[in-house]
Amino acid sequence: MPELSNSTRMGIRCAADIIRSSQRGVVLTGAGVSTPSGIPDFRSANTGIWEQFDPFEVGSLSAFRYNPRRFYEWMRTLATGIQEASPNPAHYGLARLEEAGYIQTVITQNIDRLHQRAGSKNVLEVHGSMGTLTCTRCYRTISSEGYLQPYLQNGEIPYCPDCHSVLKPDLVLMGEQLPATTWLKAQKACKRCDLMIVAGSSLEVLPVAGLPMRALENGAHLILVNHSTTYLDVRADVVLHEDVAEIIPLIEAEVSKT
Repeated sequence: MPELSNSTRMGIRCAADIIRSSQRGVVLTGAGVSTPSGIPDFRSANTGIWEQFDPFEVGSLSAFRYNPRRFYEWMRTLATGIQEASPNPAHYGLARLEEAGYIQTVITQNIDRLHQRAGSKNVLEVHGSMGTLTCTRCYRTISSEGYLQPYLQNGEIPYCPDCHSVLKPDLVLMGEQLPATTWLKAQKACKRCDLMIVAGSSLEVLPVAGLPMRALENGAHLILVNHSTTYLDVRADVVLHEDVAEIIPLIEAEVSKT
């Protein structure tokens, strides 16, 4: 049990009260939910992936089209880390809140599918995932299941079984639009919710960073759990600048007391 200040304990109790009184809860998660599982984020100073690599040279749509081999070589280490990672207590705590009916939708910026592995059912991956691949020529979409291990183990680039063109993982690269259907569902969920929990996101990346504003504009409560400050700290009912892997399970346990 971590040592908690009185203000943090009060924030946990307040968050639990709000969650218990809500009927249409939505969670928005960012990289901070997955870093406790050993997956690095992209933007943190000194440790973020973009501190080591130029995103436009390796992680953009134009870079992929120009040199997909280089993209796959760069992505292999990150993909291996994602494959080996396990859900942490924050993932499991959110899954339990969903199972109990307090959370209706999980909107995530993460591509690791750890929410699903922890038991969350209604997950909207607004930045895509590695679960599927799409052909760059004929646009056939197929499961990555048969391609992932050869890629991770031997660096084999996946090619379309129909036209033999390179397959692109269904991640949202820089310069690429968000998946339209998923994005529309996320916007709809935020407009209808009466509670939004933002966990592990500094709310710096648009357009996803604007989703909590949609919830606030429709009268929803807002709970923020993140190490760093966000532009919406002043608008939130509860702000906890703490480790999500510690605080989310404590909130869930407090909700479950009654």
